[in-house]
Amino acid sequence: MRITVLTGGIGGARFLRGLRQAVGPASDITVIGNTGDDIDLFGLRVCPDLDTVMYTLGGGIDEEQGWGRAAETWSAKAELAAYGAEPDWFGLGDKDLATHLVRTRMLAAGRPLSAVTAALCARWQPGVRLLPMTDDRVETRIEVERDGSRRTVHLQEYWVKLRAALPARSVVAVGADKAVPAPGVLDALGSADVILLAPSNPVVSIGTILAVPGIRAALATAAAPVVGLSPIIGTGPVRGMANQVLQAVGVASTASAVAGFYGSRHDTGVLDGWLVDSCDAGQVARVEASGIVCRAVPLWMTDVATTASMAQEALLLAKEVRGA
Repeated sequence: MRITVLTGGIGGARFLRGLRQAVGPASDITVIGNTGDDIDLFGLRVCPDLDTVMYTLGGGIDEEQGWGRAAETWSAKAELAAYGAEPDWFGLGDKDLATHLVRTRMLAAGRPLSAVTAALCARWQPGVRLLPMTDDRVETRIEVERDGSRRTVHLQEYWVKLRAALPARSVVAVGADKAVPAPGVLDALGSADVILLAPSNPVVSIGTILAVPGIRAALATAAAPVVGLSPIIGTGPVRGMANQVLQAVGVASTASAVAGFYGSRHDTGVLDGWLVDSCDAGQVARVEASGIVCRAVPLWMTDVATTASMAQEALLLAKEVRGA
């Protein structure tokens, strides 16, 4: 089975770990990762979502945080603070620094991000093919308002420094309109047996991937069924700031509203199927009225086994959609 997954960081990475267990080593999984979160810090190129997927599947993630390296130390961060180096709101661990140093050196030598990502994954052996959505630079920026004035900030500043405390007025993927999909991305969508949208932030993770010209069209025309999993359970996101950015694009923080945000492939959207949590079973009819096949199943990723069951439900729904 050839499975292609669009994903962001922590939630998507944990889902992928369950998916990998559910399908076993015989399946071919390609992951298209969001790069709108990428940022330059202290002269280094940092790719938070790609690294989170790589570390999680490679066994090096800090399980409690869901990001960064396990058993990390922070000596470099302390030294940078002693020098008064900015930004002081984003910390890079000592082990993590090695990844960014290697990536930055390879990029400076002229290698594209897709090739660099493959080289980094050669160490971690994540068991999937990890592709950035594009080799071009895309930067997700959030327009915020404070004291009556508006300005845009990098997504990392909004989330890490500001803690999403200011209302998000708009979300812009700067550079996405001029970007092209990374090598292998369109082929992975066109040749897949199943395409999954991980339970990642629909606006700043999956939405940013879809903003790269060609990717949304490839999803809309793919032969494979496209099934998504809701990142919203009950009245809010499983984690992260989906509430704030959904509000910025005029979408309610409900599982059915997010399905509507993605839209049905019978219309101008990208979904054939949608999974909501069991507690949101009352929203199934609303989703299906929009032309998307919907099922309610447990979606809390409490451990790898339950996440594998969740992934299996997504594959079963894809099979159901294909046979319809």
